[in-house]
Amino acid sequence: MSNPSVPGRIGVRTCSLIALVLLIPLLSRALLGWSNPAGYLSDLAIGSTLLLLLQRRAWWLALPVLLFWAGLWVASAELVSAVGRLPTSADLSYLFDAQFVENSTGGALAHGWLPVLMGAGLLGWLLSRWRARSQPERRLPRALWAMPLTLFGVHWAGQHVLPSEAEPWRQYTLSHQLLAAGTGEVQRGLAHWLGTDAPPPALATVGLTQADLNGQRLFEGPGKARNLLLITLEGIPGAYVRPNREALHSRFDQDLMPNLSRWAARGMNTPDYVLHTHQTIRGLYAMLCGDYDKLANGTPKGVELLTQQTRNNDCLPAQLRQAGFATHYLQGAGLRFMAKDRIMPHIGFGAVHGEEWFSNGNYLEFPWGKDDRAFFEGALDYVGQLRQGKQPWMLTLLTVGTHQPYSAPDAYLQRYDSPRQAAVAYLDDALGRFLEGLERQGVLKDTLVVITSDESHGIDGVRLASSWGFNLTLAPEQAQLPQLKPGTYGHVDLTTSLLDYFALPIPASLSGRSLFRSYDSGREMISFTNGMLRYHDGQGTFTECDFQQRCRRYASPGFIADRATYLGQAPAASGPQITGLAETLDQSLLNTPLNLRYQFGSPAPIALQQQIRDDWVDNLIGAQYLEMPEGTRTRVRLKVRALDPAHTAYIQLKAKEFEQDVALGLPGEMQVTADQPLDLQFDFDNPTLRKAFSFHLLGYGGGAVEVTDFSVITALPDEDLGVEALEDSAVVHAS
Repeated sequence: MSNPSVPGRIGVRTCSLIALVLLIPLLSRALLGWSNPAGYLSDLAIGSTLLLLLQRRAWWLALPVLLFWAGLWVASAELVSAVGRLPTSADLSYLFDAQFVENSTGGALAHGWLPVLMGAGLLGWLLSRWRARSQPERRLPRALWAMPLTLFGVHWAGQHVLPSEAEPWRQYTLSHQLLAAGTGEVQRGLAHWLGTDAPPPALATVGLTQADLNGQRLFEGPGKARNLLLITLEGIPGAYVRPNREALHSRFDQDLMPNLSRWAARGMNTPDYVLHTHQTIRGLYAMLCGDYDKLANGTPKGVELLTQQTRNNDCLPAQLRQAGFATHYLQGAGLRFMAKDRIMPHIGFGAVHGEEWFSNGNYLEFPWGKDDRAFFEGALDYVGQLRQGKQPWMLTLLTVGTHQPYSAPDAYLQRYDSPRQAAVAYLDDALGRFLEGLERQGVLKDTLVVITSDESHGIDGVRLASSWGFNLTLAPEQAQLPQLKPGTYGHVDLTTSLLDYFALPIPASLSGRSLFRSYDSGREMISFTNGMLRYHDGQGTFTECDFQQRCRRYASPGFIADRATYLGQAPAASGPQITGLAETLDQSLLNTPLNLRYQFGSPAPIALQQQIRDDWVDNLIGAQYLEMPEGTRTRVRLKVRALDPAHTAYIQLKAKEFEQDVALGLPGEMQVTADQPLDLQFDFDNPTLRKAFSFHLLGYGGGAVEVTDFSVITALPDEDLGVEALEDSAVVHAS
């Protein structure tokens, strides 16, 4: 009788597992166009590890591991296709958000063949396990354990000896990147526990945190414009603007936005324009509030700003509103996603509208809201209404048509290689017609028009495309402005620049330089995109650090460049120094992580569905992603009032951490009527750090409710956790 514990011929079950964890990833990488030696090494290292760990495990134990691994592959492919980056922990809330997933995919994945391929591999493995269930499986030779160790070692050595500028998804499979990042965290934690991690000297933050108005003004006195129109295009990188490509000698030669480029030839362009982070709400915060958003994952500063009653008044809309402007915000999607329904009023917009404002129909089906042609036609009417008033005005527009799933008419889809390119071309035509309409109406004669993007969806093979933004300025005094604005700028400069244009005071809390001044010296700049932390010292040295705090240095006169001269590995201290600099900037709003005060309540009526469909899409208080420090206590107060006497509202409150339910002893379903409002208050301790924490306020029963108060206060246990101070501020947050 054969002994299953000794090596022998490989059975069908092992062969099916080899096909699943080794062959399918290699084939998928090739089909996705992610071919890179480091990437194939990473796939083989992870695949061989899974093979050795799961080869003789029970199917019910191996299956969840394989499902998780396959899910990471699909999530990676979809997010890279959508926004040009790998998923992070901060994306978990969106991956579990039914509205985000449904709208972003449009009902279909960008790479629908990948889950089919993975599913076929999993099914083949399960069938082989079932058919050979009575046959013992011979173990693999012990010597094979050297295979994953060797592959991981070769990959690690390659990253250190011959570092590549290829995108992270080309060099790592997501599970390998998560494993490497976790290992690095353990190493740093152990060094801290042993006291061997003496911190290097901290980098100064003055160049990044203070407004710099020492440059020479490009024209005397305030600008001639009476109004401000800020047009934000979803996900558009600076490489799509021809003058920017030419100025930086970019090898990217696809002319996807000829209309925008034609208008750029008439205005002032800033080729070296930096986007600091991913995600719309983070980009809007940086450009409208003159501050870097989180240069890592965590609670967006726009949400943290809801805890502030002073810093929000320094944002551009609030400053212009104080100067007598009527301030308006209009976007093509609903407002509740990413909490823009609360954040935008809080930073000073007097009128905030989303998809519900538009009365004109769409030209094509688009799950996020208005397609770009319909959006800009409505926006042109909005501008016309503003021009009938006597007040100067500020209008901020945000398009959504170039968000995944990139809808476009059939005529565009037939002309271009991908739906994303077709959607970009459709946006370009819609924007061109809009700008022509503004010119016909005489808007350009008395209005400063700034066209930019919230983030960059990246361009495959283009260096730093995920950080490359653009800023096109059309001003009444165009003859006094250069066509190409020299120097490095970014979203952090926009608020300071626009206040400087109108010769308004610059609040002390703002950062940045003015685009309407010329400077003789370089300046520091920082960005966190694609999992890479990038820092330019303003003196010709560009440093790029990966998720393991390994840094490379380049000689580069500016931040964005098509090429840069590699100077070698940066000193070991560079990683902790630049990470420490980013962490300091991350705390610009909250000088201490304690005594956090959030108000998610609003006087706006909220219509209830007849039943709860999903914990995420039906959340009555929008998206949150909170952090609660170790050793603190959190107090919550909730007030809900039913507005329709004919309906009883049924309310549920849940708490989740990393998308998993957290047991806080909350009551079950609660009934609310017009005569009997809900007033609930409770505390809970945070014995360890809570991250990716979210509240889910759900309701059903028809009619409408008003969440007049949802106060969340976190402080040390011996501090006053009273919520009375927040009760009066609910209206402030939503007005």
